Amino acid sequence: MLDYKLISCDDHMDMDAWPPSLFTDRLPAKYQDRAPKVVETANGNFWEVDGKIGGHSGVPKNYPSPNAIARSGIENNGFRPSTPELRLQDMDMDGIYATVVYGPPRFAQIADPELLLECEKVFNDWAVEFNAYDPDRLSVLAYLPLQTPEVCAEEYRRIAYKGHKGAVFGFVEAPKPVHDPSWDIVWQAAEDTGLPMSFHISGGLSTLEPAPNSWITAATSSCWPKNLDEPLASMMFSGALERHPNLTLVLGESGLGWIPYMVERMDLAYGKYYDSIKDFRLSHKPSELFARQVYVTFEAEENVGMRLIPDIGVDRVMWASDYPHPDSTFPNSRKLAEEMFPKHGLDASVTKKICQETAANLYGIGAALN
Repeated sequence: MLDYKLISCDDHMDMDAWPPSLFTDRLPAKYQDRAPKVVETANGNFWEVDGKIGGHSGVPKNYPSPNAIARSGIENNGFRPSTPELRLQDMDMDGIYATVVYGPPRFAQIADPELLLECEKVFNDWAVEFNAYDPDRLSVLAYLPLQTPEVCAEEYRRIAYKGHKGAVFGFVEAPKPVHDPSWDIVWQAAEDTGLPMSFHISGGLSTLEPAPNSWITAATSSCWPKNLDEPLASMMFSGALERHPNLTLVLGESGLGWIPYMVERMDLAYGKYYDSIKDFRLSHKPSELFARQVYVTFEAEENVGMRLIPDIGVDRVMWASDYPHPDSTFPNSRKLAEEMFPKHGLDASVTKKICQETAANLYGIGAALN
């Protein structure tokens, strides 16, 4: 039995759960006539901005992929995850004390960078209010604007002042790859504020895109975690981590099995190409930087990943339930965790690190853990 409170370090607040009046209530007056709003269609309610239809709002008709709430049979109009008291009820049911929550994507249908920035700020400010309902248990992460590195760095510092515990950098949507030197002011802001920065899976170089009711969704889901390999290697070899030793990078929903191979491969490449590199040479092995600055998250893994946790580093790994996504272990997360960890022979102290202590230390959670 896991006789302590669990922290899920990778849950979600997707567009379908955002309050329908989020932007119409909060955007400055000059943007009100263009504020993203929810419109009714024959297929349900959808977000619309500048005449473009985006993601759905609430539960759409003919829902193609029931999330974990729907599977559990709990009544849900689509907004349970964004209603603090109901989300806490679900966490209690699931045996979860605290949650670290990833918000957008998507704002993809907003083409105007000025309007986009205002909407991103609205989301981040709303998240502060959501978290304030129970600050030790709820931690929706800020979503960083990527229009320019300067805008991104400024928002990083603003959300730190507002009280956020971490931020998400949407590397897939970024106009320049993460190894571009222009992002250095963002890595500096992350280091200065002390807020962990996350790269979360959301596609990447894959040619696959999810398709409702198709095998393609399963194939895409199988590939996505490994698409974090390129931004990880970029942050390593470009020197972003080495130059900013207090920058913490979290690989959200990365899974475990591919990580030890990737770290070993980076060490091999470091040794093989070191003498030929003319632009930037690391003075530390990638494995050393990984052990110092990188964390990974996972949900339920059966065999390989669990066996490799000691190779990754027991204090580099954090567990999550992925609520309310279809992959989530909700509403049986505690039960499954209690079965999964002992089955793989992990020491009780190691399990507590993975399920509680590491996330608590990283995100400043702990007012009532014991």
